[in-house]
Amino acid sequence: MVKFRFIFILVFTASSVFSQLKNNNRLEEDFMDMGFGIFVHWSIDSQLGSVISHSLVGASDEYVNRYFNELPKTFYPDKFDADEWARLFKISGAEYVVFTTKHHNGFCMWDTDTTDFNIMNTPYGKDITKELFDALRKHGLKVGVYFSPEDFNFLNKQGNLISRKREMSQITENSQLLDYDKKQVKELVEKFSPIDVIFFDAFETEPIVQYVHALDPNIVVTRGEMETPEQNIPNAALPGPWETCMTMGTQWQYKPTNETYKSGTELIEKLVEIRAKGGNFLMNIGPKPNGEIPIEQEERLREIGLWMFVNNESIKNVRTVPTSIKDGDMWFTKDKDDNTAYVLITGQKDWFKGFRRNFLLKNMKATKNTNISVLGQNDLVVEYWPENTPTSRYIQHKDLLEISISRAQRLYNDKVWPNPIVVKITNVEFINN
Repeated sequence: MVKFRFIFILVFTASSVFSQLKNNNRLEEDFMDMGFGIFVHWSIDSQLGSVISHSLVGASDEYVNRYFNELPKTFYPDKFDADEWARLFKISGAEYVVFTTKHHNGFCMWDTDTTDFNIMNTPYGKDITKELFDALRKHGLKVGVYFSPEDFNFLNKQGNLISRKREMSQITENSQLLDYDKKQVKELVEKFSPIDVIFFDAFETEPIVQYVHALDPNIVVTRGEMETPEQNIPNAALPGPWETCMTMGTQWQYKPTNETYKSGTELIEKLVEIRAKGGNFLMNIGPKPNGEIPIEQEERLREIGLWMFVNNESIKNVRTVPTSIKDGDMWFTKDKDDNTAYVLITGQKDWFKGFRRNFLLKNMKATKNTNISVLGQNDLVVEYWPENTPTSRYIQHKDLLEISISRAQRLYNDKVWPNPIVVKITNVEFINN
C-alpha cells in the first residue's frame, strides 16, 4: 500500500493538468449533513491578546525577534483540559471541530520534527493537538485541521519580508516553502489519522490541496476546495457544500480587552440563516493562553447548546427548500430525504410560556397526511396551567397554510425564551409563488 501511494503521487505530480483530484462526493454530503462546527484559533500570541499572527506583518525586527524567540518561553496552558473542551463542544450541538494546528506565524501546536518552533519547546511541553483530537473522538466529534501554507517563521528564516501578499509567501512561487508544508501535512495525516476535514488558509492552495487528496482521499478539504465565506453569510443559497466561518466577537483569537460579543440569540439566528441557505456554520472560539475557554464564549456555547438540544432536528441532515427559503421572520429547511419542512421562527419578542401565535405560509401546502408539531414539545400540557391545551394545528386556505402554535415548553425560569421556535410539518407540498 505504501509503494502504491508513492507511485501514485509521482504520477500525479507529473500530470497534474491531466487529473485534478477533488473531494469525495459522498463525504461532501456527509459534511453538509453536519451543519454546525466549532473553529478554534489559538497560538502563542494569545498571551498578548493580539490578532493571531498578523501583528508580524509590518513589525520591526525587534518585535519579530521577540515574538519568535520569547513568546514560546512563556506559553504555559496549564489549565487546558481537552476532555472538558470536547464535552462543551458536544453539548453545544456541534458535529466537528477545526483546530489551528499551524497559523500564519508558523508555530506548530503538535510534536513535529520539521521545526523547533512548536508546542514541545514551551513550558507546557505536551502535544496539544494529540490531546484535543483524542478527546474529540472520545466524545464522537469529527476532527478538523486548520493549516496555513503561508508561514511567517519560515519566510523570516529565508530572509524574505513577512507578508501575505508578496510572491514568496505563496507555495506556488516558493518551492522550498511548498516542500516544507508537504512534510508538515504528511506528518499531520500520519500522526492523527483519521482526519475528517482540512481547512487550508492561503491565497494559493492548489498544490497542497492536491497533495492531501493524494495522501488521503477520505479527507474533506473545505477552504481550498469549496466556498468558505469569512465573517459574512451569502445573500442567497449556494449550490453544493459551503461553510461560513465567523467569530463570536471581533477577533479570532482571545481578545481580553476592547471586545464586543454577539449575543447568543444573534449566533443562533446566524446558524438558522446559514442552514436555510444550505451552508455549514463554523463558529469560532479563542481560548485564553492558560487553556481555559473564556466565560463569555462558554455562555454562548451553552445557550446554543440548549437551543440545539431542543431543535437540532431542523439543523442536522437538512437541505434548502425548493421554493423560498425565507418569509418575514420565518426561515425554512427540509429533511434531506422526505417532504418534511421545518419553519424556524425568529424575531418573536416576549412570547410567554403557554401563549399561542398564528403564522401564514405561502411556500407550502398541507396534504391529507400532514402533521404539525413544535420541536421539543409534546403538545399536551403547559406546566401549572392545566386548562391550557397547547396542541399545534393548521388550516389550509386557498393560497396560504395557516399554522397555530403555542410555546408550551418551559426553558427559562422567567418563562420567556428569546430564541427561535421551530415548527415541524410532515408530508407537505412545496409550492412556487
